[in-house]
Order: sequence, then C-alpha cells, then structure tokens
Amino acid sequence: MPSTIANSIAVVAERFASILGPRAMRMIAQFNKYVTNPLQRLWAPWLPYMAVIEHTGRTSGKPYRTPVMAFVDHKSVRVVLNYGEHSDWVRNVRAAGAAEVVHRGRRYRLSEPRIIPACDQKARLVASLAPRA
Repeated sequence: MPSTIANSIAVVAERFASILGPRAMRMIAQFNKYVTNPLQRLWAPWLPYMAVIEHTGRTSGKPYRTPVMAFVDHKSVRVVLNYGEHSDWVRNVRAAGAAEVVHRGRRYRLSEPRIIPACDQKARLVASLAPRA
C-alpha cells in the first residue's frame, strides 16, 4: 500500500490538475514531454515515488521511456493519470498489454494494465508487476 506521504503527494497533484483543468494540463503535458521529461528520466528510476515506464509506440514501434509518479509495492504499480487516460504512454501500454518499469533501480515487467476510474480523484493505471533479472 502507498504510504501517507505518497497519498498526500497524489492528492496535491490531483487538486492542482483539477484547478487548472484539462486544457491547461494538456499544455503542461506537451511542455513536460519535450523539456522536463528528458531531465526527469535521469533521476526518476531512483526516487521512491517516481518510476520510468519503458514502452513501445503503438504505430511507430519506437521505444520510449516516460517518467511518472508511481506507487509501487511488491506486486503492483499505481500511476495517477494527471494528464488523462489518453496520454500517449498510457495508450501505448494498453495497446501492448505490457511494459517495463524501472523503480528505485530495479526493473519490473508490467502486465495486465487497466484503468481504474475514480469519482473523487484522478483515474489511475494499475498493473501487476513481476521482477526482471
């Protein structure tokens, strides 16, 4: 289960996103995709509430590495979808049905991805994890 700190971080991020609205969040997502994500990929695999999702493009077949705020326990990962379930990385993972996750220096195989809608919070991507060698 995610810790109290993790829940607090998620709630703040969710409130921030709801205040800004979907249009502003899409603009921020585009900025992050090209400006902040390249920097975050350097440290996200090592931080407690961050991870890098390694996935393949649905149509291009190109490999991608997307930093996300993630809550990982021994058998699952939960990712708050601040930019919505139509983000490119979410669509890629759902189309493939699997991806790799790097969290705190360990590599996992993500499988059975699904979107869990929430009435009082943002939707979340939830998936099963298995350690990789």
